[in-house]
Amino acid sequence: MTDQRIERVSLPKPRYEFGADDYVFVELDQAMSFDANFQAMAVTQQIRERDPPGLIEICPANASYMIHFDPDEIGPRALVEELKEIAAATDLSEYQWETRVVDFPVLYDDEWTRETLMRFRDNHQDPDSTDLEYSARINGFDGVESFIEAHAGAPHMVTMVGFVPGLPWCFQMVPRDRQIEVPKYVQPRTDTPARAVGFGGAFTAIYPVQGAGGYQLYGRTPLEVLDVEQRLPDFRDSMVFPNPGDVLQFRRIDRDEYDAIREEVEAGTYEYRIEEVEFSPERFFEDPTGYNERLTEVLYA
Repeated sequence: MTDQRIERVSLPKPRYEFGADDYVFVELDQAMSFDANFQAMAVTQQIRERDPPGLIEICPANASYMIHFDPDEIGPRALVEELKEIAAATDLSEYQWETRVVDFPVLYDDEWTRETLMRFRDNHQDPDSTDLEYSARINGFDGVESFIEAHAGAPHMVTMVGFVPGLPWCFQMVPRDRQIEVPKYVQPRTDTPARAVGFGGAFTAIYPVQGAGGYQLYGRTPLEVLDVEQRLPDFRDSMVFPNPGDVLQFRRIDRDEYDAIREEVEAGTYEYRIEEVEFSPERFFEDPTGYNERLTEVLYA
């Protein structure tokens, strides 16, 4: 049985702003939606292909993007006119891109994040429950198990990378009425384990390193998203693993599998389970459940 279609969003006219002399910021919408994010990825890919003079860096985000350029090679207003031309010529109904589907194992309700979240209950909306229990309750689930099944039950798309190097923001690929939403902590924690899987607003995030954080904590992955020394084979081309447009399939694992994977990662021998696919926004909008199944089945065939 197929799911309902993803409801399309009518985007407002893009807003172009200058940042100092060498940045242009483009806001596609004030709210996150698949339409806004797909448009950001489509436009930024077209910018890469055109490679306008003076282009230094492109940074796509959830519902916007930013361009770093050399003003000695192209004026900011000339660049904005070119960006407007590219946007006008970008049609999502005809657009597809090459991306990766990645198996991402997660040990939900692990001992490390549980110990951390319990140390910071005074910072939380509900000091008497765990983050998983709180998230399940406010989203209408009958318990933690069904909540975890929902979180791992459909893939998540990396919509941007940032805040700290390597941290992926992931939006679950389901219709709006199935989106999980939770607030961040009332006051941030001063500690979060590296590789913790957290959730804030409507986004899953993976913490690359130990540090402060305010997202609800659900588990921990044995995989790295940041490898500064580039020891692992899948970090050969970049110290950051996630890319905008990647599709992550969070797969629930037990402690034995976590330890086995972690041992390989620490030895520098682990290779991520990845399949390259061509992603079609139009086909996803038409049948998200069926399309998600076809995307992820390539990992486990």
